Amino acid sequence: MPHVIIKLWPGRTAEQKQKLTDRIVEAMGEEMGVGEKWLSVAFEEVPSDRWIEDVYQPDIAAKSHLLTKKPSYNPDDIE
Repeated sequence: MPHVIIKLWPGRTAEQKQKLTDRIVEAMGEEMGVGEKWLSVAFEEVPSDRWIEDVYQPDIAAKSHLLTKKPSYNPDDIE
């Protein structure tokens, strides 16, 4: 029962989020064989001034061994 959490800066519309959700549901079905009824998707908006503390350090740096796609940005460049 996958639960997908997408953390991103604020500013996307509800329509954009719904379109991405639909694509994730479709891809999970095609690639992982997960039925729609078993999948949930959530969006967590994190302000840019909290990104390093709330996302980068705990979810990216501390769990880098779990990443299937690593970011190419320098965390020092985030304001």
